[in-house]
Order: sequence, then structure tokens, then C-alpha cells
Amino acid sequence: MTADEITTYMESLRDDRQREVLMRFFKTAPGEYGYGDEFLGIKVPQTREVVKLAAPDTPLSEIPELLMCRWHEVRLCGLLLLVWRFEKLATKRLVDDEEAILGRDRLLKLYLSHAEQANNWDLVDMTAPKILGHWLMLPSSLGNRSFKQDLVDSLADSHNLWKQRMSIVCTWKTSQLGDASWCLRYAERHLQHPHDLMHKAVGWMLREMGKRVSTDLLRDFLSQHVHEMPRTTLRYAIEKLEPVERQYWMSIPRKA
Repeated sequence: MTADEITTYMESLRDDRQREVLMRFFKTAPGEYGYGDEFLGIKVPQTREVVKLAAPDTPLSEIPELLMCRWHEVRLCGLLLLVWRFEKLATKRLVDDEEAILGRDRLLKLYLSHAEQANNWDLVDMTAPKILGHWLMLPSSLGNRSFKQDLVDSLADSHNLWKQRMSIVCTWKTSQLGDASWCLRYAERHLQHPHDLMHKAVGWMLREMGKRVSTDLLRDFLSQHVHEMPRTTLRYAIEKLEPVERQYWMSIPRKA
């Protein structure tokens, strides 16, 4: 399938009532974080069905056109097509396969070169862990762990909210695979971020790290930083702890 065929088909699914709901939900009004984003009103399961239909027959060369589309759902389709391709090259059998390594690196570079097109939290959250986060834990021809860390640092240090969110949300996958260090690094780096979307993301990733890797590591992080953590971050981070312990952490005042 071509990008034009996919876009035309998705435009045929347009639902104006759902479109209004999504535009409110994703904060597209002037001054809001999603300002200017345009929706067709297609629900995520419908987009996933399009991906399932298109994935086997859509050339990689068609995906950039999808990523540059004005429609949010078409960009999501393009991003999920990248996820589909990446996961095909990241199976246990292909982890150390040279051709698969080069293929994963190509997909990562394509993903990051269009990072600004993932311009809302759902586009980041459904793709960054499965592409960037997984890539961090796999062999790469591009460089070693230091190279990978510099790459994620560049996202974290950018002035783009969605690249910054990528740098922390990608650690969902690294924590799933047992490495807490990525989460701890970028949680600390973004702890004083001014945006509520980052407060939520940092707390969410800390919670997942505690659940997947070590609750004691979560407690150690809280002990060091609880006095400076935004309350939203703290609430998200301790969500899976016992009620008595949650009450304890919330009782500790935040310093000005």
C-alpha cells in the first residue's frame, strides 16, 4: 500500500463527532499543548486495524509521507508501522543478526528524524518504548552504551516537549527488561521540568521501574528527591505502594 492509499482510506473513516471529542481531549485549543493538531476522529483500535492491514505490503519508503501528514491518526499509523517493523527485527532469534541490527538502526534513525511529528503524548507513549527504549537494550552498529546515552541526553536537553517526553517514556521498556539505570537517570534529569505532562511521565516511569525492577530502588530515589518532587510526580510514583506507605511519602513536605 502507498501512503496516499492509506491516507485516503483513513480519511474515509472520518467521524466529525468523535473528532470534536478528540480535539478537546488532546488539548488542541490556542495556548494548549496540542494546539494546531488536526484529527479525523478515528479511534485507536481502528488505526491499529489499518496498521495490521497495511504493514505487510507498505514499503519503508512510504512511511515518511505518513509521518508528515496533517492528520494525527495518519501520523500514528505511520509510527505504528515503524513499531511493527522494529519488533519484527527484535525477536530473540534476530537480536545479534547483523542484517537485523542494521535494520533496527535504520528504523531508529527514521523515527528520531521525525520525532517532532510525534507531537502529542499518545504518539510518543505508543512508540518510544517499543522503538527507542527497546533499541537501547539491543546491539547496535551505531555505537555503544555511551553513544546511546548521549543520544537520549540530546532528546532530554532539547527544547521540544515531545522529544523530552520520549527520553523518559522510552525507559518503560528498559525497566521491563530489568535495567533501572535509564529510568533513574532521566527521572532525575526531568524532576524540575515545568510541564504537568512531564510530571506525570516521570512519576509513571518511576512507578513502572519500582514494579518491574526494584521497589527498594524506587524508595531510594524517593528518599533522595521527595522534598523537591512535584506532587503529581510523587503521586504517580507511589501509586502501587501500600496505602500506609503512600500516606507516609505524601506527608513529607516539598521544599520551596
